[in-house]
Amino acid sequence: MRYAETGINLEIDLSTGNIERVVSDPKDTELYLGGLGTNAKILWDRVPPEVEPFSEDNLLIFSAGLLCGTPATGCNRTIVSTISPQTQLMAFSMMGGFWAPELKYAGYDKVVLRGKSPDLVYLWIKDDKVEIRDASHLAGKGATETAELLRQELGEPRAQVAAIGLAGESRVFFASIEQGRSSASRGGIGAVMGDKRVKAIVVRGTKDINVARPDEFLGLCDEVLEYIKWRAANPIKGVMPILAGLGSPQEMAIHDEKWHTENFMWGNSRVRRKGFWTEEIEKQWTETMEGARTRLISCYNCPMKCGATISMSGLPTYMMKCFSKLTYTMAAMSDLDFGLRIAQRATEYGVDGFSAPQVMAFALELYDNGILTDEDMPGLPEGNEERFYWLLDRIVRREGIGDVLADGTYWAAKKIGNGADAYAHNNIKKHEQLPLKLSMLNPIYFLMYSTGEKINITQIEGQFPQAPFPTREEREEFVKDWFQVPDDRFKQYFLDWELRGENSIPYYPTPQMCCDIVDWQERMHYIDDALGMCAGLSSFPLKPPYHIHNYPKFITAGAGIEMDEEALTQAARRYRTLVRAINIRRGMRRKDEKPPENHWKKRFPELEKELLDTYYKFKGWNEDGIPTKETLDELGLDYVAEEFVERGILKEDEGAESGETAAE
Repeated sequence: MRYAETGINLEIDLSTGNIERVVSDPKDTELYLGGLGTNAKILWDRVPPEVEPFSEDNLLIFSAGLLCGTPATGCNRTIVSTISPQTQLMAFSMMGGFWAPELKYAGYDKVVLRGKSPDLVYLWIKDDKVEIRDASHLAGKGATETAELLRQELGEPRAQVAAIGLAGESRVFFASIEQGRSSASRGGIGAVMGDKRVKAIVVRGTKDINVARPDEFLGLCDEVLEYIKWRAANPIKGVMPILAGLGSPQEMAIHDEKWHTENFMWGNSRVRRKGFWTEEIEKQWTETMEGARTRLISCYNCPMKCGATISMSGLPTYMMKCFSKLTYTMAAMSDLDFGLRIAQRATEYGVDGFSAPQVMAFALELYDNGILTDEDMPGLPEGNEERFYWLLDRIVRREGIGDVLADGTYWAAKKIGNGADAYAHNNIKKHEQLPLKLSMLNPIYFLMYSTGEKINITQIEGQFPQAPFPTREEREEFVKDWFQVPDDRFKQYFLDWELRGENSIPYYPTPQMCCDIVDWQERMHYIDDALGMCAGLSSFPLKPPYHIHNYPKFITAGAGIEMDEEALTQAARRYRTLVRAINIRRGMRRKDEKPPENHWKKRFPELEKELLDTYYKFKGWNEDGIPTKETLDELGLDYVAEEFVERGILKEDEGAESGETAAE
């Protein structure tokens, strides 16, 4: 018997209409855990680097994490993986809600899509019944609208729907997959779904999931719930509100936006508005938010109310999560009322809430500087907010200048030319980042931004504080109950970290310490992405209920796989290295791993080189960022080493050739 997982993947060839139920290899679960880990193994095996994102041979994989559907609190993430049209690298994005547990209850761990449908279709999965159905009547419909129409059509009000909007149908490079209370947004995953001509996947399941040791597993779940209650009554002092408690994050529950509005960059990631947050602004924004927010809501089996239903007058109610309440507002230099209104349309269209506002602000900056003209943008409205609506509508339809902008700022700048490259200044590996630009180089964040395969800082940072506390006494108080650390040396790193002096940024933490910290934070995110756990209860917040010490127990009691901290660390390292190997095979190299030139005002080239050198060595990679043959063999990835040698990426003596960046 398989525990926690069903052991069945649903394989659908959209070109032929063939549907297969494939038994997965339990050995792969032991080695790669599930979710992101086994997704990476499938992509490595079946999608060679010559395959383009919009090829029939590219796969789109929807995976429930290993512990999804079990009683583990907050374990509900769907991990969607493919090759990104924007980065040309592996994309993987998580969405919460109810879809992944529903897939498990229907009897499947993954839905693997290959080929392309000749017509627009949707998939209907109800336990053993799996059908490919005509979706021509849904063409051009919004993502939320599509979900509701399909529930009515099928007579299944409790069915869970993952759908694309018009942006996905138009293959916009930053199109998302929307799913009621969450979305898979980064990397253009929705564009691949649209290219495969799949409008939605609807799931309803009524089966059971077995756990290996029920009493032990439920006891662990009780401990997590008790800790969540305790933490709610005892928030962490001295940190910003969204980090004081648990959640993913609790952005929709708070009104104090002083830190974000004064430290994030406005417009096209250019302008920092110190002193913006006044009592008048706080009063106005609070009234707007309280008037719009219908209620706070949770995902499957989770007490944390991280999202909110938003109802703006004259618009349908929609669900909003995290920072997207600010991104459109700040891109347009407008107010929260505008931000909440345009976010409703953007959600229906299905676009990434980080990339879309930046792309539009980028276009308007080009227009203001004469690089784009009235000839490029005929009919552009005079009003600031109206311009954003105008651009959004054209991007999702790929009309006129929207056809160029739909590829994201990196590719759009290359098509536009005439100096437009200088305005596409907030990309890492061709992907728009959060508009967070500061003064002094932060060595920890330098490594996370540079080397993160997720290409999204909020999915890399986490359990180590973002900055030192002002006094030694405050730091000592913080570490007293910091039991989540993998080793007590992390407490010492933090105790010795000061705002000024020898032990301050950028030369403290030292490069070796930074490697240790980044590796720990990254490890926790990768474990979450394999198990299907919400980052808001594990890898993102300070002092979370899930951590490196209790996760092995959950895996042992839940999946029946004997696990300890060392084995779990090794497994996470294995599939994290496999994700990197996929990208290395697609051409990614050291020269791609750098934050934008203006990310920090004060840069330290020699230190940055030392940081990258030290981190590569720490990870077991060579000087060009390629995992060495020794590292690959140690992790049981000898098949990767063999192919790297065959392709000339590695030599038998473990040297490497630089190669070129992913195909442009």
